[in-house]
Amino acid sequence: MRQAQTDPSTETRVAFLSTGGTVACTADAAGDLRPTLTARDLLRAAGADTDGAVTGRDVMTLDSSSLTLADIDALLAAVVAAHRDGAEAVVVTHGTDSLEETAMAVDRMVGVPVVLTAAQRPADDPDPDGPANIRAALAEARRLPAAPRIVVGGSCPAYGATKRHTTDLDAFRVDPATRRPAPLTADPAPLDGLRVDIVTAYAGAPRDTVDAALDAGADGLVVAAMGSGNIGDDLDAGVRRALDAGVPVLVASRVAAGGVHLVYGGAGGGSSLARHGARSAGALSPAQARMSLLCELAVARRDGDGS
Repeated sequence: MRQAQTDPSTETRVAFLSTGGTVACTADAAGDLRPTLTARDLLRAAGADTDGAVTGRDVMTLDSSSLTLADIDALLAAVVAAHRDGAEAVVVTHGTDSLEETAMAVDRMVGVPVVLTAAQRPADDPDPDGPANIRAALAEARRLPAAPRIVVGGSCPAYGATKRHTTDLDAFRVDPATRRPAPLTADPAPLDGLRVDIVTAYAGAPRDTVDAALDAGADGLVVAAMGSGNIGDDLDAGVRRALDAGVPVLVASRVAAGGVHLVYGGAGGGSSLARHGARSAGALSPAQARMSLLCELAVARRDGDGS
């Protein structure tokens, strides 16, 4: 029986933007996975290639671990352009490695309904998860979510998301303690040219990593702190140097859930860091905290509020 075609004029218009990642990967002759499929290929595999309300476009074809800030700028520009050209919502296919970072940039700086999706298995796997995720993402996009979402096995907000498992099909989670603030802008500011480094705290961590970041011209720092937001004495000295120099510092936690609580005193204690000017990243992962700070700095630079 021939399947009835819906009238595209009555459907939510969705732009489908492909960037590469495992969802677009196939194995080469050596068995190495490489992104090879186009937006059209992905829509065909998901059974959505005949949907007249969905328009596909290849923005880039990369492993998401290779993404640069310039690449993220290009993607944000593509999302905004798609909306300007008539799309009511946008679906972005992406690799899972840096998905949470791109998702944060979208959340902070794009005022368009966006759903990001990906896969844990390559396209030529005997049982790929990509097609089902794409179908689910298109359905989610047609509901015009008020804030960006991630659909990979399950569905969760983009803000606060972190990859919780390297292979599980339901790959992303959001800590219940996460509180999403208002977006910074609906007009993306360029990220390229800014630098925010992540410095990890651990037993005996030296200040060298902070000093190196500052000497290299870091515009901001994220501390992946121990516990609820604490670091050792030596690392604390480096962080204080950054704060004294006017470099913004966000304190995130290495711990997967519960968020930052800046309550401990003493050198390196969270309360002491806060009194010196460090800010809590709440329940954000260090990676999302970094992107959040980058977006703040980008908007300030563009709008004349930065140095």
